[in-house]
This record gives sequence, structure tokens and C-alpha cells, in this order.
Amino acid sequence: MITKFMTEVTAKFNPFSTCAKPARLFLTFLPPDVRANGTAVHTSLLPRNATESSSLKVKFKDGKVMDFNCSKINIKGLVEEVDRHSRQLQKAADLSE
Repeated sequence: MITKFMTEVTAKFNPFSTCAKPARLFLTFLPPDVRANGTAVHTSLLPRNATESSSLKVKFKDGKVMDFNCSKINIKGLVEEVDRHSRQLQKAADLSE
């Protein structure tokens, strides 16, 4: 996963819910030095009896914000969507050099 174009990752999930799995796995896919590279990572844990569903928000350097409802998408779809936009930004950066 290309993370150098991400500026902020915000995850909100109930750790006891089954729909929290994509958000948790997405956080594990981030490399250990992601915060050192300038990406802010925010996590919010919801209480066990929360009715709010899990969500993930990713902001990119070009200003695009992707907001995902984790109960409607799996981890594979999440990573594909984020990588699709990151590859577009990588291609634009390569062409501008």
C-alpha cells in the first residue's frame, strides 16, 4: 500500500463488533514509520453497546478525502480504493519530475 501521499488516517470502531475488522486490518497494513513520514493517525474506540458503525477516513496530499463505512466494504475493497488514488498521485508525481 502506498502511504506517502496520505496526510491523515482516522479510524473509529467498536473493537467487539464484527464490522470493525476492515478498519482494524487497515491500521495494521500501515508501516511502522508512517507517523514519522508526516501522516497523522487518529483512532477512536467506540463503547461496546454503541449503535454507530465503524468508519475510516483517509485524507490525501491533494485534498481528496475518502470516507468509508466499514460495515459495507471489506479490507480488500478498502485497500484497492486507497491504492487506486495513491497510484494516480504517484503517476502525476513521476510525470512532474
